[in-house]
Amino acid sequence: MARKAFETFEAVSAVVPREGGYYAAIATKAIGGSGVPRFNKLLQEQTFKTAKDADEAAALQLTHLKGVSEDGDLIW
Repeated sequence: MARKAFETFEAVSAVVPREGGYYAAIATKAIGGSGVPRFNKLLQEQTFKTAKDADEAAALQLTHLKGVSEDGDLIW
């Protein structure tokens, strides 16, 4: 799991299960917030066979992330 912190949000590489495998995802959450993380699926045309492969793809995408909006949307 890779992590990137911004001014008011943090983002971490994540996976979302789907039939036949996993989606790569980035989960966002307000720093110090008590709410649940928001999962943003990435590379939706790809299904990864293992959670490890999906997390590695998400970690690579996380390196390109420029920020997180106040609503928790990803800013590329």
